[in-house]
Amino acid sequence: MNFLRNVWYVAAWDKEVEQDALFQRKLLNEPVLLFRNDAGVVQAISNRCVHRFAPLHLGKKISNGVQCPYHGLEFNGQGTCTKNPQGNGAIPRAAAVKCYPVLEKFSVIWIWMGEASKADESLIPDFSCMNREETYTAKRYLNVNANYVLETDNIMDLSHIQYLHPGTLGSPSVGDAITSVEQNGTTVYSNRQTVADILPEFLYRQRRIPIGTPVDRWIDVRWDPPACMLLDAGSVATGRPRSEGVSNNVVHLFSPETDNTSHYWFGVCNPKAMGEEGETRAEEFVTGLEHPFKNEDLPMLEAQQNMIGESEFWSLRPVLLPGDAAAVRARRALDKLIADEQRSAQQA
Repeated sequence: MNFLRNVWYVAAWDKEVEQDALFQRKLLNEPVLLFRNDAGVVQAISNRCVHRFAPLHLGKKISNGVQCPYHGLEFNGQGTCTKNPQGNGAIPRAAAVKCYPVLEKFSVIWIWMGEASKADESLIPDFSCMNREETYTAKRYLNVNANYVLETDNIMDLSHIQYLHPGTLGSPSVGDAITSVEQNGTTVYSNRQTVADILPEFLYRQRRIPIGTPVDRWIDVRWDPPACMLLDAGSVATGRPRSEGVSNNVVHLFSPETDNTSHYWFGVCNPKAMGEEGETRAEEFVTGLEHPFKNEDLPMLEAQQNMIGESEFWSLRPVLLPGDAAAVRARRALDKLIADEQRSAQQA
């Protein structure tokens, strides 16, 4: 499968990579090792030793680097071999592993899988809603046996919640939603609103709205390539302005693990100004979301992938419905970015 390379992918939540530990994750079919140097700055190198191809994450975390578990070669955060304990200690010229640009921002560890010279921090999508200084983010992770773009489809077309999540997130009014799709550069927006909606009890409880109250409900999604989505999800008593309602930023972040498996990070944000209640409500909400995501979305996505197999998505000639507009727009945008990148590489 062709992946977009010159873009920031999510590699981990910030807290997944601890100070004194080695953390491994496969991204875009490449084994990556993440760790922090002595100053606490995240480093990312290939997880495969260049000697006998042992996985470095099974080795020892040392000062500013890692020691291979097989023959003791040591590598720093730039991928350079700094010590060879074998023989006279001479370090072979080729004894270096791949190093990846990596940044920690918005409670997330971002990795650049393409040309290092093109890695630009300003290209990281705006997820300032997860700034640790101002916001509490309740965080979760799932591993999914499905292609990561199927995950984008799932979030960009939320008409499915009426059928896939009837008792958890959906309602009979979903099919009557007022929808719109916009695109600004490579960013795609999918906006959805229902009027006089009756919510599942879980959402009434989470939003502290009396059960059975008719509400105007909105779910606005922003998609940035390759698969980073920010939702503004909320509701208010029907006829009242949004400013009087209750809403949350809900984050959905996806990175390909392999061609047909993916990493899924999701979270709910509340401002720290809410105090302990903000943290409690964010945790309650993300825990409530974890059930439908894990037990309803995930089995469907994996079943879809099983039906698609190794076929290219568009080659199967999917029938398109009105609700597919935003997902198709995001797919087309991603396809163009990949094609443009490959064309530039060939010309170079």
